[in-house]
Amino acid sequence: MSASVSARCLAAAALAAAVVGTVALPASAADHSRQDRPRVEISAVQYDAPGRDDRSNRSLNKEWVELTNTTRHEINLHGWTLSDESGDTYTFRHYRLAPRATVRIHTGEGRDTRADLFQDRRREVWDNHADTATLRNDRDRFVDEESWGRDRHHDGDRHHHGEDRHHHGGDRH
Repeated sequence: MSASVSARCLAAAALAAAVVGTVALPASAADHSRQDRPRVEISAVQYDAPGRDDRSNRSLNKEWVELTNTTRHEINLHGWTLSDESGDTYTFRHYRLAPRATVRIHTGEGRDTRADLFQDRRREVWDNHADTATLRNDRDRFVDEESWGRDRHHDGDRHHHGEDRHHHGGDRH
């Protein structure tokens, strides 16, 4: 074997070792940062309020989205948004979701509590036939979404949190 071939083999081996070492460090760092990242998910959607859709506050408040904090740490949702496909957006203000807790965001009017928040709208938000609820953080980064209806199984690059297990409601609106 010539000296130049040996030198190239040694250089290639050294480069391979460096690449493997470099890849190993970020992977462990990535695992660590994933654990520290806030984890909130859309855990349930009631997009078709039971009973008549009559735009009464009672009917509007039976339409809701639930968010669950799956971590052991409180998560500040101030500035986060929940929106539908047509752009109706609810922005969280001064709300902290307790560890392992769930909050229900109702469409109608009401008094906010730790377990229930209200969008204070006078019309339905979630389409009963097909829609997507999208949750974004205070930096407008995608967090989670729930889809139902016609597009649920055909949106290749969309994340769908489960199939039908979180969807409730019929076919009106």
